[in-house]
Amino acid sequence: MYMRTISRTNKDGSKVEYVQLAHNIRDPEKGYSKAEVIYSFGRKDELDLKAIRRLIASMSRFLGPEEAMQAQAPGQSLARYIRSWQAGGPLLLQGLWKRLNISEALNKALKGRSFTSAVETAVFAMVANRALAPSSKLRIEDWARDSVALGNIAPLQVHHFYRGMDFLLEHAEAVQKEVFWATANLLNLEVDLVFFDTTNIYFETEDSEDSELKQYGPSKDKRNDLPLVTVGLAVTRHGIPVKCWVLPGNQHDAKAVKQVQKELSGWRLGRVVWVMDRGMTSEENKRVLQQAGGDYILGEKLRGNKDSEEALRRPGRFRVIKDNLRVKEVVLGQNATRRRYVIMYNPEEAERDKASRERILERISRELEAIESLPAKKQPQAREALLGHRSLGRYAKELKDGRVKINQAKVKDDAKLDGKHLISSSNDELSTEDLALGYKQLLDVERAFRTMKTSLEIRPVYHRKDDRIRSHVYLCWLALLLIRVAETETGQTWDRIRHEMEQLRLGEFLTEKNRYLQYTELTSKQRKILKKLKIKPPKTIKSIENRA
Repeated sequence: MYMRTISRTNKDGSKVEYVQLAHNIRDPEKGYSKAEVIYSFGRKDELDLKAIRRLIASMSRFLGPEEAMQAQAPGQSLARYIRSWQAGGPLLLQGLWKRLNISEALNKALKGRSFTSAVETAVFAMVANRALAPSSKLRIEDWARDSVALGNIAPLQVHHFYRGMDFLLEHAEAVQKEVFWATANLLNLEVDLVFFDTTNIYFETEDSEDSELKQYGPSKDKRNDLPLVTVGLAVTRHGIPVKCWVLPGNQHDAKAVKQVQKELSGWRLGRVVWVMDRGMTSEENKRVLQQAGGDYILGEKLRGNKDSEEALRRPGRFRVIKDNLRVKEVVLGQNATRRRYVIMYNPEEAERDKASRERILERISRELEAIESLPAKKQPQAREALLGHRSLGRYAKELKDGRVKINQAKVKDDAKLDGKHLISSSNDELSTEDLALGYKQLLDVERAFRTMKTSLEIRPVYHRKDDRIRSHVYLCWLALLLIRVAETETGQTWDRIRHEMEQLRLGEFLTEKNRYLQYTELTSKQRKILKKLKIKPPKTIKSIENRA
């Protein structure tokens, strides 16, 4: 298939050229090849060159990156393709990096320092790597040089990355504060509700000596066999990260509240309503969260608490507020002992709870039948194992004669709690609906943790020193901030954004006299993403250098 031109002579003697797309076919009768016109583009002097360029760009999507760069290169017969780098992801992240004043915050902290290497560039490279292709600090050196176009002039080496990590750790508090306020002002964020939760990350090494952070404790990833570090994260009602904390792996969640409230109180966020899960609930934490005029929305345990059980027993009708969520408000006590509770009920969740319990009961029944078929000497040990089982033992009951049966009273009590959540609040101004939906938004923190553990691959961690562990988490926090802003402003998931932007590449071409760098043609989807993020699209030709 090829392009060709044909000429025709008009009556007045003038010649007109026409451009056609053709290919050769063999004439079976005459025994030779002849041209067959597939499409006629019209007169050469009236061609729509922009339309042809769009067609070329569209067809180039079916080529490999190198072939596409070669096809779109001006003067391609004279230019020699050398290589290309993935450019879309770094371009997007660098645009947000500048918009959120991260560059300015780092350079402000760098004033008066005698660093000879590009510390900010090294920090950005590590953050971009977390967001695009997470790898070890040792491998980032090759990645930054060979795989992506980060825009750095001098090549980055491993010692630049470690120096950048040490610098970030030293100025983490100031950088987090300045970056957050720049983000809040830029996106007009409301900082009235602050959601806080924790997770933990594990280490592939068991070496935890001389470490305040790496400790053995209950793992939320079910890796109790490995040392852990706890990560705390505060986000806004829009899911934008506010600040992160790195805490010892054996520290109970409730102990983190005092530190979190104290540090953020210095940020002058105004009156904040803290939203936390039931793991944070204690009378001491409630007093801490109300300091400096703050309020709280806390998840409460459904069992084992006198006030909670009384609130659940109170009569009253549920009302539907959103997405099949039903709520009922209960107030206990008066004046100083007054407590405001909201019971949340989701029928769909109730069905899931019921189905889960029925599967457990069926399994218990099979276990009991199996025990009865065992020799009498082995039955006591099997019954003891059933009673001590983490999930099955909940509904198993031992009788006076030593036999075990299903605890029907326990089954009935748990059935009353299917699909229900209980929250308490010190705020009397927020409506029942606001309290319920505010607590439901706590899922945004869990989503942020999932992003950290999947897209950013925050764990497993291979660093040994506590300072490097802290710095590693701060790098992940910065990457999470960029990702969540991109998702919020585009309305797309990061996986979709990343997939679309990674199609944009930067190619290197050489002619006899010049070396030039050129981007592939932007797709309509890429343009829309950049427009929503207020990032200026790059010029097709990035740079031209004289080789002489």
